[in-house]
Amino acid sequence: MCGFVGGTETDWRYADALESIRHRGPDAGSLDISGPIRVGFRRLAIIDLAPEANQPFFAKDGRAWIVFNGEIYGFRRLRAELERLGHPFRTQSDTEVLLNAYLEWGESFVEHVDGMFAIAIYDARDRQLRLYRDRAGIKPLYYFHDGRRFAFASELKALERVLAGETLERDPSALYDFLGYRYVPAPKTLYRQCYKLLPGQTLRFDPATGRATTPRNYWLLSAEVRNEAVTADEAAEELRLLIDESVRDQMIADVPLGFFLSGGLDSSVVVAAAAQAGAQVATFSIGFDSDDVSETPFARLVAGHFGTNHHERMLTREGAQDLLPQLKTWFDEPFADDSALPTYLVSKIAREHVTVALTGDGSDEVFGGYSTYQRYLRYARWPSWPRAFDRGSVRLRRRLHRRNPVYRLLRVLETVMSSDIELWSKIMHGMSPAAKTEYRQALGLPGDYDDWWHYRAWWREDLPPTTRLQYLDFNTYLPGCILTKVDRASMAVSLEARVPLLSRRLIEFSFGLPESVRLLNGESKGILRHAYRDILPRAILERRKKGFGVPRYYLGNLGDGIPLQEHILRELFLSS
Repeated sequence: MCGFVGGTETDWRYADALESIRHRGPDAGSLDISGPIRVGFRRLAIIDLAPEANQPFFAKDGRAWIVFNGEIYGFRRLRAELERLGHPFRTQSDTEVLLNAYLEWGESFVEHVDGMFAIAIYDARDRQLRLYRDRAGIKPLYYFHDGRRFAFASELKALERVLAGETLERDPSALYDFLGYRYVPAPKTLYRQCYKLLPGQTLRFDPATGRATTPRNYWLLSAEVRNEAVTADEAAEELRLLIDESVRDQMIADVPLGFFLSGGLDSSVVVAAAAQAGAQVATFSIGFDSDDVSETPFARLVAGHFGTNHHERMLTREGAQDLLPQLKTWFDEPFADDSALPTYLVSKIAREHVTVALTGDGSDEVFGGYSTYQRYLRYARWPSWPRAFDRGSVRLRRRLHRRNPVYRLLRVLETVMSSDIELWSKIMHGMSPAAKTEYRQALGLPGDYDDWWHYRAWWREDLPPTTRLQYLDFNTYLPGCILTKVDRASMAVSLEARVPLLSRRLIEFSFGLPESVRLLNGESKGILRHAYRDILPRAILERRKKGFGVPRYYLGNLGDGIPLQEHILRELFLSS
């Protein structure tokens, strides 16, 4: 796990930019400004701790160099294949495996690798820079392009720093979008001319001409059923094998490793797979000030069941409010998922003992675990009301306290009387167009601006209802919110967080199942529960989904006032 920055201009502040992301790589740093693309790297040493494995990593003959943030799953198997093809190795790192894979297969090398990664490769043979982002969007990759000059980085703050002295213009539409999605959706960022590369995309830049290609997909999730006749028992057996393989691959490290354990199904499955592999497992949990809202009793149950070395700590109400302003520091742009606060704290606890932690993130999108899916399907049967009623309801609610019964009734009616994408946006706690009217006007956006362009791009009517919502979540909420949160909160304390339930084979396997098998017996994550019915305690298997966000009362006045995203926009961005 690391961080990098690079660009075309000799007078840009690469050293300052590298320092801004030191938290991503406290173990080593290097800057090379000798070529047409200047590049710098900060390293968090995980695999092959020797200095020879530091980056930028150059091919021995100078044909190419690579910087790479992330981990490649099963890289030793790929290395063996490359050795058979005649490639020598001088380190034990997965970075060198990636570079040799590129030298062997060219741009199609990415078809041979799975992992969480943001990759930049400069090929001296054709003098082109190539960027790649992993399929699920686990690792971030930002870039700046003004038609001639180009820069790339692991975090937006590094682009801000490398371009210091120049004025980056904020994108009003990104600020407005944030109110609807609770994050700034890719490819947008807080700034014009700064972009996020989407998951599963690649981009090529030519420093001689200053031209960049339009990002293209090297992978798209199919969601097509592959085996209509598969039985639940057959699917469960294959699922366990895939999870076991993914967890084993992601437990490879030359530093101490542990596991986040919330007490929910997903993290418990990952811990179970590790324990059954014979590993000595260290687990880490966060609780709140009441067992009514805390999952720590269930985490202790799982830890005891598998005999883990368990660590837990409590996030207090005061601690949560103290951390809230850190959201701007961690994310660099508007972000409104309060579960970033406990994620940061559990990462901090884990970092006191380990350098790598495996998590259960991604399972809800891959296996259909969110209660929002059932809510959508239930409300979708209601008739929708005219937009004028929505505007009137919002105006009335603004004058009422959140606990007022009329406020609550209006809020429910605004949701259930919506349809399609707008219904989904409200279920996902996005502000409606009616609630955002004053911001649209203040930010100068046209009246016909498409509030839901990000959802619309991934809305597939051809898929079964729940699969359609899973597919939408996988391509929007997962990379935009969940994985962004995990990356920034863990990297803030220099901890590598790995997500074994998001291996390529697991993703494609689950989405390739008939919906009736994936959601066996009509249950969320039905096939996952079935696969671990004789492995996990019954209390864990039968638990309802519980989010990792802080209790509402932890947010003080925010719990009774405006939506969190509106508060963040006003206090942290529009006031500055």
